[in-house]
Amino acid sequence: MKILDRYIAKNFLYGYFISLFVMIGMFLTIDLFMNLDEFAELLGMEDATGHEMTMMDVMMNVVRFYGIRCALWYKDMAGMIIVIAAVFSLTRMTRSNELVAVMASGMSLKRILAPILLLSVFLTGLMVADQEFLIPKYAYELTREHDELSYENAYDIWFVGDDRGSLFCSQEYDEKTKTLDEPFIIIREPVDGSGDIYRVTGKIRAASAVYDAQRGGWVLTGGQQMLLGGGDTELTEGRQSKSIDFYKSNLTAGDIPIRKREGFKSLLSLRQLTELENNTGVRTTDMAALALQKHSRVTKPIINLIMLMVALPVLVCRDPKAMKTAVLISFLTTLSCFLVVFVCDLFATEVFLGQIRPAIWAWTPIFIFFPVALIEIDSMRT
Repeated sequence: MKILDRYIAKNFLYGYFISLFVMIGMFLTIDLFMNLDEFAELLGMEDATGHEMTMMDVMMNVVRFYGIRCALWYKDMAGMIIVIAAVFSLTRMTRSNELVAVMASGMSLKRILAPILLLSVFLTGLMVADQEFLIPKYAYELTREHDELSYENAYDIWFVGDDRGSLFCSQEYDEKTKTLDEPFIIIREPVDGSGDIYRVTGKIRAASAVYDAQRGGWVLTGGQQMLLGGGDTELTEGRQSKSIDFYKSNLTAGDIPIRKREGFKSLLSLRQLTELENNTGVRTTDMAALALQKHSRVTKPIINLIMLMVALPVLVCRDPKAMKTAVLISFLTTLSCFLVVFVCDLFATEVFLGQIRPAIWAWTPIFIFFPVALIEIDSMRT
């Protein structure tokens, strides 16, 4: 038994690493070919230290860009790679009539699935570690465009709100110095006490803004506030401008990195999603998307294993002539699972019957395909 398990595990891992390198290499080659001119635009640009980018610097930037991007591609393709590896290993055994020899020894073909499933659980764990630890660490890097340089702990923010309804914008926020560069603050107030509809009453511009924790707000350098009034006539006739050196807000320097993550929820860890969900400034419309992402952290690894359980019984066939059909059926069932997951994610944040139920939509693919997997395994011809 141990010899057979090692043999099956060896074949499976062999197929897994081949599939992994081929698929990631394919994604990398296509993306690099389509965006090579974007990287070329970096030549001669200045980085954060004022150093002019040389050809070697551009090449190192490309290596860093795709080195980090591979972690994201691995997370997205982990389930499919496992299925392809299973197809590779079982097809090889079927073509060599090794499954017939296993049956002739009196062993059930279901026993062959054990090492593949065990290794799949371990590899799915690697995908979870990638999602929870590696990807969140480089989330900002993963959101930059091909023609952008990486500025550590510095990024732009747009329309980040506080409890008063004001919106903060800045082309660059530096986490180290807690400084907003040329901030633009839109001052608003709710219409008729409503928390959903706001009216713009003023705006603030400044050269820079530094957060002061003791005073609970932002110290402005060269700040100018324009009051727009409350009605339409006042917008044109009652404009006033005055100097302002401090703006009180519950939006702290520590909140900005958390709120920045609203734009790339899929790149966050479960802990970061919880922090974002508990932040008082998060928009109500984003809460359903956050709930969906939190449930997906649990359901996606399970769905990857269920996809494998659906595909494996079809692949365990004794006749080499039927192997092509078995491979086609396994890929179609895997594709159908992907489509169901996609549709459920699409409708998870929509309102049905006056309610939003992201948890139900996130778990629906498991409710559908797990019974199918059990039925297929039970009906295997062993």
